Amino acid sequence: MTKKVADLKQIVVNNDPKSTYSEAIRSIRTNLQFSSINKELQVLLITSPEPGDGKSFTSANLATAYAQDGKKVLIIDCDLRKGRQHKIFEIPKDATKGYSNLILNYSKDINVKDYVEKTFIKNVYLIPNGPTPPNPIELLASSKNKDLIDLLKSIFDIIILDCPPVLGLSDALVMTRFSDANIVVTTIKKTKMESLKEVQKSFEKVNSKITGVILNKATAKKSSYYYGY
Repeated sequence: MTKKVADLKQIVVNNDPKSTYSEAIRSIRTNLQFSSINKELQVLLITSPEPGDGKSFTSANLATAYAQDGKKVLIIDCDLRKGRQHKIFEIPKDATKGYSNLILNYSKDINVKDYVEKTFIKNVYLIPNGPTPPNPIELLASSKNKDLIDLLKSIFDIIILDCPPVLGLSDALVMTRFSDANIVVTTIKKTKMESLKEVQKSFEKVNSKITGVILNKATAKKSSYYYGY
C-alpha cells in the first residue's frame, strides 16, 4: 500500500477536507475546545466499548484536524496488545522502539525523541505501541509512565491516547488518570445501550467521566461516514 492509498482510506481529513466527514471531525475538535472553559484539554483519551468501533481511525483523523489548526500533535498507541496506528501511518514497527519499550526504559537520561516517529501528515507524530509486554496494565499504571507523559506534555500541544476497548480490559481506565478528556467511539446499529452503560459504570468506578460520545458509521447524504458528537 502506498502512502497515497493509505491517506485516501484512513486520513480522510487530510485527503478530502471538504467532505461531510471532515467537517464533523472539525466540529468535534471545536466542541472539545469549548467543553472546558477553565481547563485546557491537552491530553485526549479515545476508546470504545468493543473492537471494530473505529477508535484508531478516529484518533488519526482527529490528530490531523488539530494539526491543521496549527497544533503540534502526538498520537500514543496505548493498545499494547493490538495497536494499529503504525499501519494507518505506514510506519514499520521497530522491536526496540515503541511505547512499551519507552515506558520500560524511561529515565531522565533517555532521549524520548528517538521513540517518536514523524508521520506523513505535517505536525502529526506517533509513538507506536511496541512489543506486547507480559503485564500491560502494570506498565501503563507505573510511575515511569506518569513521568513520561508529563514530559511529553511539555513538548507537544495535543496528545491523543489511542486506548484499547473498555469492555473486558482495564488498560483505558488506567490511562484516564493522565487524560483531560475521555471520548468513547460507538458504532450505529452495533453498539448496544447496555454496553454503553457498562462503559459508563467502568469510568465511574475509577472516578472518571466520559466527556463525549462519537457515533460512527451513521449514514449521511454526502458521505458514507458521519461522526456526531
